[in-house]
Amino acid sequence: MSDHGNRPLAVISGAGTGIGAATALALAERGYDIVAIGRRADVLEHAAEGVRAATGAVVTTIAADLSAPAGAERVAAALAGRAVDVLVNNAGGYVGRDGDGLTAVADQWRATFETNVLTAVLLTEALLPLLRRPGGRVVLLSSIAAQRGGGGPYSAAKAALHGWVMDLAAQLGPDGATANVISPGYIAGTEFFDGRMTPQGHASRVAQTLVGRAGRPQDIADAVCWLAGASGGYVTGQIINVNGGSVLGR
Repeated sequence: MSDHGNRPLAVISGAGTGIGAATALALAERGYDIVAIGRRADVLEHAAEGVRAATGAVVTTIAADLSAPAGAERVAAALAGRAVDVLVNNAGGYVGRDGDGLTAVADQWRATFETNVLTAVLLTEALLPLLRRPGGRVVLLSSIAAQRGGGGPYSAAKAALHGWVMDLAAQLGPDGATANVISPGYIAGTEFFDGRMTPQGHASRVAQTLVGRAGRPQDIADAVCWLAGASGGYVTGQIINVNGGSVLGR
C-alpha cells in the first residue's frame, strides 16, 4: 500500500455499518485515508463507495474475520508497511445462546469473547509494529453494558476491554501513542438492535438519558475524531462515556 502523499491513515474494523461506517466517513472528512474491515465484502464495499463519493478519500476494503489470527495477519500484510495513525476497534456484537445446558452456555461465552475481545486484541497486536510513534491512536469500542450490566457475557466481554486498555496505554505511552475506550450508550440506527428493538424499548432507553434523545452513530464518530486529533493527545488509558447521561461518572 503506497503512502498516498503522506495522508494519515485510519484503520477501522466493523466499518460496514453503523458506528464503524460513520467513523470512516468522519475521519475521511478530516483528511484520512481509510482501511475499512468487515466480514461482509458487499456491505463493506457499499459503505466505502459512499465515503469515496462524499470525500474523495482513498478507501481500501478488506473482508476478514478478525477473531482468527489469519484475518488480522491479512490486514497487516495488506498495509505493506504503511504507518497507521488511528486504529479503531469497532468490530463486535451480541451473540445469542443456541439451546440449553452448559454446552450452550460455554459456546455463547466463547463466541462472545472472540467477537468482542479477540477481534480487538488480534488486530491491535498485528498492527502495533505499524502504529505511528509518536502520535498513534488506538481506540476500543465498548458498551454501556460493561458498566451497568444487563448483557451477560456481552457485558463481561466489553468490560474486558476496559482492563486491557490500561495495559495498552502503559505500553504505548513512552512512545507518545495513546489508547482509550469509548463506551457508547444507546445508539439508534445500528445493526446491534436489528430485529430486537421495539418502540417501547426505544422509548425506555431514551427515557434513561438526561438529554432526552437516542445517540447517533455520528456522536461516537465525533468522539473518535476528538481522540484522534491533536486535542486528544493528552488523553490515554481512559473510558470515555458517550451515553447521554444514562450512566454517570464511572
